[in-house]
Amino acid sequence: MAGWFDFPNPVNETSARVVASGVVAMAATAVVADQPWVMVPLAYGFAARVATGPRLSPLGQVATKVIEPRLPGSRRYSPGPPKRFAQGIGLAFSATALVLHYGFNRPRAAKAVLGGLLAAASLEAGFGYCLGCRAFALGMRAGVVPERVCTECQDIWSRRDDRVLQSA
Repeated sequence: MAGWFDFPNPVNETSARVVASGVVAMAATAVVADQPWVMVPLAYGFAARVATGPRLSPLGQVATKVIEPRLPGSRRYSPGPPKRFAQGIGLAFSATALVLHYGFNRPRAAKAVLGGLLAAASLEAGFGYCLGCRAFALGMRAGVVPERVCTECQDIWSRRDDRVLQSA
């Protein structure tokens, strides 16, 4: 059962950008088309990706199994812990928007929170710039992130576990 809750390390950057594109589409639908119900699968997707990577996330599965393999070009990989942290931030934003809208009847506040999520996901999708990963790096520099995680992030290629590389 422990394997179910593993997060890929390293993470395929192309897949991450495809997932971010899906997040952009979902958040934009919720905000621009005024479809707040989309916040439910959006928050679930973040929770699933934080817990298991793409394994239990429908968006993650489509990104890694359907879309990404069909895209041309070489692949880049990045460490998993910062990406998991970024998914956690996405979960915080999407869950906050969900609670604001349905729990406190504050739809404009929910849309404002989703606007922040939309901006961050757009940077990842369009430019490969992960704000959560940058915040994670600041946490490493400040000593908030344990040294063992820093070592993993700095040396992802020392591992010879092909299973990990294939799952990313």
